[in-house]
Amino acid sequence: MTGPSLAYPQSSADAMLTASAARHGSRLAVRAGTRTISFAVLDAMVERCATVLGQYLGRPGTVVALTSLLSPDFIVGYYGILRSGNVAAPLNPYLREEQLAYVLGDSGTEVALVDAATAQRLAPMRERLPKLKEIVVIGPHSGRGVPGARTLREVLAEAGGRPQQDRAARPGPGDLACLHFTSGTTGMPKTVMLSHRNVAVNAAQVAHAHRLGGSSVALNHLPTFHPMHMNSAIFAGATQLLCGEPDPVQAVQLANHHGATHYYSLPVRLAALAGSPALAGLRFETVQVIASGGAALPPAAARLLSGHFGVPVIQGYGLAETSPLTHSDDAADWQPGSVGRPVADTECRVVDIDTRAVLGVDEPGEVQVRGPQVMLGYLGDDAGTAVDRDGWLSTGDVGRVEADGRLFLVDRIKDVFKRDNWVVSPTDIERSLGRHRAVRDCVVVDFTGAVGDAVATAFVVLTEEAAGPDETADGDYRAKAALAVAEEVNAELPYYQRIEHIEIVASIERSPNGKVPRKELRARMAQLLRRD
Repeated sequence: MTGPSLAYPQSSADAMLTASAARHGSRLAVRAGTRTISFAVLDAMVERCATVLGQYLGRPGTVVALTSLLSPDFIVGYYGILRSGNVAAPLNPYLREEQLAYVLGDSGTEVALVDAATAQRLAPMRERLPKLKEIVVIGPHSGRGVPGARTLREVLAEAGGRPQQDRAARPGPGDLACLHFTSGTTGMPKTVMLSHRNVAVNAAQVAHAHRLGGSSVALNHLPTFHPMHMNSAIFAGATQLLCGEPDPVQAVQLANHHGATHYYSLPVRLAALAGSPALAGLRFETVQVIASGGAALPPAAARLLSGHFGVPVIQGYGLAETSPLTHSDDAADWQPGSVGRPVADTECRVVDIDTRAVLGVDEPGEVQVRGPQVMLGYLGDDAGTAVDRDGWLSTGDVGRVEADGRLFLVDRIKDVFKRDNWVVSPTDIERSLGRHRAVRDCVVVDFTGAVGDAVATAFVVLTEEAAGPDETADGDYRAKAALAVAEEVNAELPYYQRIEHIEIVASIERSPNGKVPRKELRARMAQLLRRD
């Protein structure tokens, strides 16, 4: 299945902002709280930032890490880095210390533009990061108390006093623009290299898929600023409405107050909204579509929100390696549980996990994608080890494609397992578990016992009703509750999917974007069962 064809920018990625400023100079580009910035002013701020960075860094191609704050500062810093001929490395502030040190070291970051909290975490790592020459504090708080760090204001003042120099020639479409880091949920993150063309192409693809235009107002209800939402809005000339308040009720109210047309959020926040007692009193006045990304949104939550608000709730699919979007459902023709069809100029196919033969309709296998948004490669590695000679990227995800081209994801290859040679998907079992009246949350992981065959096990959070007022601390009660749930759910499952052990827990931790740390939970389950 291949998406439609589009015309794409043929210049550096930062030129998207220049073009939008020329077309829509007075139009509002971003609103964050009481702060508002037009496209013309935003472009002028980026130009100033690029000039300062060019003077301060002294040479193009320097890797500059930038905390993904949900703030206009991120837009200015990101485009300023690109326009100055340097390389932007967006940094997730929620990375654990060892991952943070790893990505900065692996990427060769020389300057880090980070918030005060991240600067505090970086200070003890300086000896482990010999290439990191400067930590610059951005955002609302000063850099006081952060050893070896200066504020952005101090850097700007110093650079502003230097003689004006001509910036290096602007980068071309094929030049390196960004370094993005994979999620690292099953190991240390990989460093993905994206060109200016990758970034600009995907901005156009997303804007087309989501029907973003000059009259659109996109509310970003996200914990961090994702370049996909930023770049697509900049390309389309749309207004970005930034909502840093985690409460989805306040996000809905903000959307109504400022006339948002697109509502971007995460599955964990949309699921919370679907289950909120306040939902009954909420309505959307101008929002035309709710878009979920980052992880899978339960179809039941999508149907509930769509039925309540009267708008489609769509999902998409992508990876750091694909800039990121490869698939998106269509607001005019959407289906809960699907991530949609390929975006423009993107191909998708499914291959057998073992033989690599191309599979047919509805046959599950590894998802492969091909298109102009596919990365240059991994830093320090030949692109050929990730992308085959024909341009196909193996995603590591298991899925199936229906006759109409819709992609349905099943699981990560690293998460599926075999029992008696049957391929078992933890997600399939989680859907069955999640429908049980006593289950509020669950995660299924495999456990390999002494006989060498893997079986399904689960961590389960009971509903308040099922848990009882004071009995959850009682081991015997938990064992009986687990047995009752397992018996009922297993009665509906084939033998190879049946759950052999349920561990009742108070909660299941997830990453800020809703992803489950299965590797850690698998190790925890193995420790529990082998101890018993």
